[in-house]
Amino acid sequence: MKSRAKIGLITALHLALGAAAYTQTQSPASNPVPNTTQKGAPMPTHAHGPFEVKLTPQPPEDKADGSTLGKLLLDKTYHGDLEATAKGQMLTAMTDVKGSAGYVAIERVTGTLHGRNGSFVLQHSSTLTRGAPQQSITVVPDSGTGQLDGLTGKMIVIIADGKHSYDFEYTLPMALNH
Repeated sequence: MKSRAKIGLITALHLALGAAAYTQTQSPASNPVPNTTQKGAPMPTHAHGPFEVKLTPQPPEDKADGSTLGKLLLDKTYHGDLEATAKGQMLTAMTDVKGSAGYVAIERVTGTLHGRNGSFVLQHSSTLTRGAPQQSITVVPDSGTGQLDGLTGKMIVIIADGKHSYDFEYTLPMALNH
């Protein structure tokens, strides 16, 4: 497979996993969590908005044993409730089986979340098993800084009509969450 074709497939993998995962998963906003928190515990908050992503492919690994490994640099700009930039890295694996692939990524997000300044790290792990998607994007524990210290949460990437957006369900300690 030529290098350009590999790069195109890797980019398509990222987009397909994001789009497919959302189509198979309800948005957290449409699936409220029952109130099982103790009195005084912080309640989850939602942040929504669009984002742009630039993927810069790195030299791909050679194909071996039915799979192709790839690496991309991520450069994102978030808008809406999260006004931030992010830098990160993605590792991908594509197989010879149509609809089966996976990626992991780490990105550091720096900016403001509902007006609170700081940074945090997101960890991605997504798979596509013969077309069945699974997406997991979570805040790395204790990665929040500044006014985002203590941040926990999970994000869903939504891709519709070629445009990216996010739904971020998060919690901050009570002292910062008002």
